[in-house]
Amino acid sequence: MARLKLATFNINGIRARLPALLEWLEREQPDIACLQELKALDEAFPVADIERLGYGAIWHGQKSWNGVAILARGTQPEERRRGLPGDPDDTHSRYLEAGVHGLVVGALYLPNGNPWPGPKFDYKLAWFERLVAHAQGLLDAGEPTVLAGDFNVVPTDELDIYDPKSWRKDALLQPESREAWFRLLGQGWTDSLRSIAGDAKVFTFWDYFRRHWERDAGLRIDHVLLSPALAPMLAEAGVDRWVRGRKGASDHAPTWVVLDTDAGARRPASKKRAATPARAAAKKRSAARKATRARKAANPET
Repeated sequence: MARLKLATFNINGIRARLPALLEWLEREQPDIACLQELKALDEAFPVADIERLGYGAIWHGQKSWNGVAILARGTQPEERRRGLPGDPDDTHSRYLEAGVHGLVVGALYLPNGNPWPGPKFDYKLAWFERLVAHAQGLLDAGEPTVLAGDFNVVPTDELDIYDPKSWRKDALLQPESREAWFRLLGQGWTDSLRSIAGDAKVFTFWDYFRRHWERDAGLRIDHVLLSPALAPMLAEAGVDRWVRGRKGASDHAPTWVVLDTDAGARRPASKKRAATPARAAAKKRSAARKATRARKAANPET
């Protein structure tokens, strides 16, 4: 297909919010949809309702927590991997990978990591390291690949959160979380929503408490990353905010991209790299850390 729409949506309980999911699928008709936080066992996944809308599906459920799925309009995703490699004892349902519509799609729900500091944050960072290693392998394979999901990382203070002051002790904003995020991007992945939005603030999550939605006090933690083979095809990206405004909605809104497989090669190179302030800030922080390490190595007594 010449134009392909791919979306990611933290549904925050697929059984409780099935009507909202079906309304969104019917109205927006993404060709591929990655879901997170199913909060349901495999046998409770509503496959019949989803198939009635013309979607094939694979899923990896877990009782009460986690859970990921990949839906594909008009076809059946072909499962490639269930769970990240690197820790055979990890039983969390957080990663699912499939071949669909000519792409490799990795749907993920990265650990939240709160409370910080503590064992949950340590698990977040360890899981992130496994993701970085696996993502490099996907790039090395050279296939057109998407990593989409709830990454539970706010990349920058300037563009990706309404106001960072009250979130300083949250795992989503910690330097270690952000360092892993920018290291992942440094492999060659394109942050599609930021690439299209440029320097505009854009959010994908609004907490239920303290009227965050009503005040548009949001965070950007849901991301769609494109491999170098797909980046030139990026035509559009956005957030279906109307979903978050529904009664009883998830605290996330679907985040989506449109890939133009015919005209992608003609997309201006400047637009692909629109996120220069965030990238520059990350490079500045990295350079400062390297300079500090160099000074300590040269003067070990300081």
